[in-house]
Amino acid sequence: MAKDSPIQFKGTTLKIIQTQLRSADPVALHAALGELTGNSPDFFENELAVLDFSPAVTLAEHVDWAALRDLLRGSGLTAIATRGLPPTLAADAAAAGLPEVGADALSRPARAKPAAEPVPAPAPVATAPAPAAAPTPEPPPRTVTLDKPLRSGQRFYAKGSDLIVTAMVSAGAEVIADGNIHVYAPLRGRALAGASGDRTARIFTTSLEAELVSVAGLYRTFEAGVPAELARQPATISLVGDDADLRLNVAALALR
Repeated sequence: MAKDSPIQFKGTTLKIIQTQLRSADPVALHAALGELTGNSPDFFENELAVLDFSPAVTLAEHVDWAALRDLLRGSGLTAIATRGLPPTLAADAAAAGLPEVGADALSRPARAKPAAEPVPAPAPVATAPAPAAAPTPEPPPRTVTLDKPLRSGQRFYAKGSDLIVTAMVSAGAEVIADGNIHVYAPLRGRALAGASGDRTARIFTTSLEAELVSVAGLYRTFEAGVPAELARQPATISLVGDDADLRLNVAALALR
């Protein structure tokens, strides 16, 4: 294709968040976003999102797709497609500019290696054997460490990595990570692990006193306080179950 062609195609690497929705009700979603993001307009920093309705048990016959996109955009999330919808709703969403994609579109396909062309064998030459190349070690997973107290109203986001916190997270403060969160101090504010949709992410703390905990968008608040058997105790938070019965599990963590 000529360089001056009016259209050209280039490969890109885009980060797309899989946003699982159990409802399309704007009121319920606005309340949930308020709990998770404080309705901050730049919480997701203009990330792209595929709206995954496969966990939804029931959906209304009509969805206001424009209102839903505006609601998510209010937190910095741009919806670009859907999946898991019934055929009628999928057609309505596509007409509103949200085409349906399959589950395989959210994973990176393996790149096929091109077949090598036959090359004439060179004449044998006596040479000393070359030393074996040392295997290249895989890079360690990224981890961010926060060693200063997080005060009320402050937020710390470990994008694309795990987060280790060695100081107190005060009430009204918020720690977020795309991976796991480890808090080796009192956790009194909010902790959101798996912020980009990683269901295997976990939260660990040596003293659970949180206001809210969340893994991959599934959250639990402690408005009445942490249960007595877990309050100020080591604890771990993770997702358990399958798509039909996915729930947040808060359990004691044995350190001895």
